Amino acid sequence: MFVKVCGLSTPESVREAVGAGADAVGFVLTASPRVVSPAQAKALLADVPEGVTPIGVFRDEPVADAIAIARAAGLEWVQLHGQRSREDVATAHDAGMKVIRAVTMGAGLAEFADWGEDLLLIDAAVPGSGEEWDYSAMAGIPELEGRNWLLAGGLHPDNVGRSAAAARAWGVDVSSGVESSRGVKDLAKIRAFVHAAKSAARV
Repeated sequence: MFVKVCGLSTPESVREAVGAGADAVGFVLTASPRVVSPAQAKALLADVPEGVTPIGVFRDEPVADAIAIARAAGLEWVQLHGQRSREDVATAHDAGMKVIRAVTMGAGLAEFADWGEDLLLIDAAVPGSGEEWDYSAMAGIPELEGRNWLLAGGLHPDNVGRSAAAARAWGVDVSSGVESSRGVKDLAKIRAFVHAAKSAARV
C-alpha cells in the first residue's frame, strides 16, 4: 500500500517517516498550523531520499501561485485542495508538475471522475479535522474502479488497515492521526501508522 505522511515540518519527522517506509511525504505550503515556508521545505528535502516523493500541499491558491511556490521549494508534485478545475490540472502538468487533486467524501460523482491528475485524494468532509467517516461509501463508486487513489481523513495507526480495506483504497494519507497535538508530529505514531498500513496490505 502506498503511504503518504503529510504536514511534516522537522528533520526528525521526515527521517522517521522515511525510515518507517513511507512512499511520500507532504509539506504544507498554505495557511495551516502545519505550514512551512518554501525555504524550510527545501531544507527538509535533504532528508528525503531517492524513491520517496516529496509533495507540496496547497488549498485555495490560484494554481499558478501554487506552481511558483512549489518551484521555490524545489518540489515537482503539488497537492491541490479547494475548488479546482480540469484546467488547473492541465496548467500544472504544462508547467512540468505532477498533481494530486484532493476532493472531499461528499463531492459529486463528476468530481470523482478522472481529470487527468496523477493521483486523486479523497478526504473527510472537513479536511484536517481528524474525524473518522464512512470509508466503505467509497467502495462502490464506479469512477474509482481500477484507479490509483488515496484515502485520507480520520486515519490513525489503529484504524488505517480496516479503513483502507473498507474503501478499497490504493493508498492512504495521514497528518493529524500521527500528532501529539495539532501540528506537532509524534514520531512513534508515524512509525506505527506506516507499519500498520504496510502490514495490512500484506494480509
